[in-house]
Amino acid sequence: MKKMLAMLLTGAMVFSLAACGNSSSGNAPAQSGASNDSAPAAESPAESEPAAEPSAGPVTLNVTTTYAGEDTNAGNYQDAIAAWQEETGNKINDASASSAETFKARVISDFEMGSEPDVLFYFNGVDSNPFVEAGKVVSIDEIRETYPDYASNMKDGMMGASPVDGKNYSVPVNGYWEGLFVNKSVCEAAGVDIPTADTTWDEFMEICQKVKDAGYTPIAASFAEIPHYWFEFCIYNYLTPATHNILPGSVDDEHGKAWVNGIGDMKVLYEKGFLPENTLSATDGETFQLFIDGKAAFLIDGSWKVGGIESSTDDIDNFTVTYVPGKNDRKSTDIIGGLSSGWYITRKAWDDPEKQKACVDFISYMTSDDMVSKFASVSATALKDGVQVDESQLTSLAVAGLDMVEGATGMAGAVQDQVTQEARVPVFNGMPDIVTGKADIATAVSDLLALVAEGQ
Repeated sequence: MKKMLAMLLTGAMVFSLAACGNSSSGNAPAQSGASNDSAPAAESPAESEPAAEPSAGPVTLNVTTTYAGEDTNAGNYQDAIAAWQEETGNKINDASASSAETFKARVISDFEMGSEPDVLFYFNGVDSNPFVEAGKVVSIDEIRETYPDYASNMKDGMMGASPVDGKNYSVPVNGYWEGLFVNKSVCEAAGVDIPTADTTWDEFMEICQKVKDAGYTPIAASFAEIPHYWFEFCIYNYLTPATHNILPGSVDDEHGKAWVNGIGDMKVLYEKGFLPENTLSATDGETFQLFIDGKAAFLIDGSWKVGGIESSTDDIDNFTVTYVPGKNDRKSTDIIGGLSSGWYITRKAWDDPEKQKACVDFISYMTSDDMVSKFASVSATALKDGVQVDESQLTSLAVAGLDMVEGATGMAGAVQDQVTQEARVPVFNGMPDIVTGKADIATAVSDLLALVAEGQ
């Protein structure tokens, strides 16, 4: 575990590189060793057939990613593909778009219609199941039979194995963590201490009560729009890092009961008045503004929120991030985090002699140590050697995130990533009815699990 956490010291934030004073210079990093494989080593025992001969002329790859729109790495991505094209003479036909349900639907439709890209930067977990099950993406193991050094700079156990068969199909760049963001001035005005690694859930409830009594909102959260952060940690409080990602078989088994109890704690938060008065109708943006404006003390969100906070205040030192207090067997220092996206090679491109090596070369270029460091900055990575971070260039909030991850005792991925958007409806969309008592918690969980079973 300690070795994992040493790697995760650099796993602090996916946030705006511009906010950290980092911007792409347009100078591409050197390629990793894998990208230099023009043919497999003859003595390699993993070799089953020679690598496809590269085309005599330039190759055009169709590539789809989420590096678009407001994504903080959109500029880095455009700089990188421009440099790769200049270096290799190959071309990228880019069809990237901002990550959203519409983007997922478009990608799924492309695969179903046989018009999938050659290279795809996409989510791991349940979102990639249709491609894996249909055999339309190529596993790392198969690629290494021809290119033994492919992704050799990554820790295999951190690459995000598919829930379908436990194999790795994508090479990750950066990941995420989730934590408790704190408005220091609100805590000071309410006369409460900022939660630490030793703060228990019961103590946190006492802190929230004092914040409420002082006239502030304890927790900035929209249960109408994004209840999932509190859903994750409240359920986590009844499980452990080793068991959090196991979906319940039924509402009555150990994991089903944990879900019911955890959602019950969310209902308690509502009943105690620890949430905004309009939590059942407010948008995430509105509740976030309460936090920024000094009207709410706490906010659970992901590492990507660091950049949002940095760009929303002139007093970044008034904000910090710490552990979400735990109870039962979950330590407060057991966090939510992981590597949820990566680079895939599609079967169609792999079977094309004109494109196979170009795909391997492009992904090896995009996942070299230097390039991952550029994209990840101080977020979680699977790099064996980690990324180098100059803390003097970071804000105090970013450094607090580094410290939080360094002190983590365990990590589990977000269990919601194993549940499709449609299956989440009974619990996530139904949260206003659940916390007001209009809907039964066990029934809502049972309905969700039934939808999960239907989709399998």
